[in-house]
Amino acid sequence: MRHLLYGAFWIAIYLVLAVSPLLVLLVGGAPSGRDFWRDFSVGLGFSGLSMAGLQFFLTGRFKWLTLPYGIDVVYHFHRQISIIAFFFILSHPAILILSSPETLSVLRPSEVPWRIAAGVAALVLFATIITTSVYRGRLGISYERWRVIHGYAAVAAAALGVMHIMGVDYYSHAPAKRLFWIALGAAWVLALVYVRIGKPAMMLRTPYRVEKVLKERGSSWTLVLKPDGHRGLTFKPGQFGWLTLGRSPFSIRENPFSFSSSAMRNDEVRMTIKELGDFTSRIRETAPGTRAYIDGPYGMFTIDRHLAPGYVFIAGGVGIAPVMGMLRTLADRGDKRPLFLFYCSRSWEETTFREEIGGLEGRVDLKTVYVVESPNPGWAGETGYMSAQILARRLTTPERLEYQYFVCGPHPMQMAVKDALDELGVPGEQVQSESINFI
Repeated sequence: MRHLLYGAFWIAIYLVLAVSPLLVLLVGGAPSGRDFWRDFSVGLGFSGLSMAGLQFFLTGRFKWLTLPYGIDVVYHFHRQISIIAFFFILSHPAILILSSPETLSVLRPSEVPWRIAAGVAALVLFATIITTSVYRGRLGISYERWRVIHGYAAVAAAALGVMHIMGVDYYSHAPAKRLFWIALGAAWVLALVYVRIGKPAMMLRTPYRVEKVLKERGSSWTLVLKPDGHRGLTFKPGQFGWLTLGRSPFSIRENPFSFSSSAMRNDEVRMTIKELGDFTSRIRETAPGTRAYIDGPYGMFTIDRHLAPGYVFIAGGVGIAPVMGMLRTLADRGDKRPLFLFYCSRSWEETTFREEIGGLEGRVDLKTVYVVESPNPGWAGETGYMSAQILARRLTTPERLEYQYFVCGPHPMQMAVKDALDELGVPGEQVQSESINFI
C-alpha cells in the first residue's frame, strides 16, 4: 500500500509539472492581438518542452523516483512520453503555419531571427532523438553511439527550446514567467549535473577490478568483479547495474547487465554477458585487472519483493543471468521452497549454465525443464517454443495458481509466455517480467 501511495504521489507531481507552463501562461495576462490557434499552439509547445525537460529526471536513475515502479517501467514510460512530448512540440509550428501561412516568411534563410533559428534547431534535434531511438536497430546505430547522440542532442535541444521561448518573449515577458522558465531550466541542469558529475564522483570511491573472464555456453561470458578497496555491493537477487569497463565513471559509455552472482556474497559481483553488440562482442578481450565501475543496484525483478510458497522461473537465452542470481541466492540461503525452471534455448549446446543448474538441483528443491528450439536427434525433452501446454504438463493446477513467476528473455518470448500464463488462468499480479534489452 505504501508503494502505491508513493507511486501515485510521483505521478501527481509529474502531471503538475507537465501542465504548469499552461498555468504560467495565465500569469500577467495574454498578449493582445493573438488568436486562439496561436495561443493553443504555444500551450502545446510549452507543455511539450516541459515534458521533454522532465526526462532528465526520469532517466537520472534516482532511486527515490524509481522505487515504486522499477527502473525498467520508468524507462518504458520515458520512451512513450518522449514521443508524446515531441508531437506536442511539433504541433506548435504546424498549427502556427496552418492557421497563419504567412508565418513561413520568418524562415527565409537570409532573414530568420536567432530566436526562430533556435526553435527550428531544437525541433530538428528532438526529431533526431526520437528517430534514432525508435529506429536504432534499423539504422544500424550501436547502443554506445546512440547514447552519445541521445545525451548531447537532448541537452542541446532543451537549451535551444528555452532560448526560443525567452527570445520570442510574447509569452515570457512578465517577470514571473521568465523566473518560471529560468527555474525550470535550472532544475534540468541540476539533474544533469548530478547524473553526469555528482554520481560518477561518488562512484570513484567504489571501484572494481576484473578478476577473471569465464567462457560460458551460448556465446556468453561472465565477468567476475572484485571490489577494490571497499566492502562491495549489496543488492537483491535478480537486480542489475550499469557497468563502465576500462574507463572513468564520468564516461557516457556504460551498459546495463544483470547480476548473475548470489546476493549473499559481497566479495564479488558476477555479470554474465552475451555477445550481441559492439561492446559485448569484445567482452572476451577484457584483461584481468581492468578497472570497472558499477552504478546500481536497480530493478524490481527479484524474489525478495514477492514472497510465495514457490517460484517458477522462465528464461530465454541470456535471460538466465538474473535467474541464476536468484537460484544461487536461494541455494546459499538454504531455501526449501519448491522451484521450477523452464529454460528456453536454440540448442542444447547453447544452453548457458546447464552444468551448474544440474548441481543446484542437489542444493535446492529445483525441477528444471529445458525447451530446445532445434534439438539434436534423440532429444527426449521439450522442443519448440514455450507454451501453455508445456507449463500444464509440468505444473499441477495448485502450483500454477499459487506460485510467483519470473520471466526474462527476448521480448517475443516474454509476450508468448504471458499469453500462455493468461490462458492457464495465472493472475497477472503473480507474473514478474524483465526484458534483456529494455533500454
